[in-house]
Amino acid sequence: MAETRPRGQLDPRKVWATAAAAAKRKQWEELLAWQIKARGLPTPEREYRFDSVRGWRFDFAWRPFMVAAEVEGVTHDGGRHQRMAGFEADCEKYNAAAEAGWCLLRFSQAKVKSGYAVRAIERMLEKRRLP
Repeated sequence: MAETRPRGQLDPRKVWATAAAAAKRKQWEELLAWQIKARGLPTPEREYRFDSVRGWRFDFAWRPFMVAAEVEGVTHDGGRHQRMAGFEADCEKYNAAAEAGWCLLRFSQAKVKSGYAVRAIERMLEKRRLP
């Protein structure tokens, strides 16, 4: 028998799963922030809002370089980025960033963990360093 809830009431299991996924993603963002600091890279702005109309944000942004980085929330057990609506919304956001002149680097959790992400950021900042 299907469980019924009053209209507008959230499923506690879905709320818990969403919160757990967000906490896990934050863990990887914090690791990348630590790696950036440890390598002596310029300090990025966190949760930088690059589009005031849509409210889109980057996880990390280096405005003088027009470089941004996103830690993607793709997981083995699913997530927003793995549903078509989430994927399409991300495409729109990333295309708007490119149109605005941003170089956006996107990383999986595994790329953060391995150190690949911070090295890629370092290379891109060096390429875009002001003369």
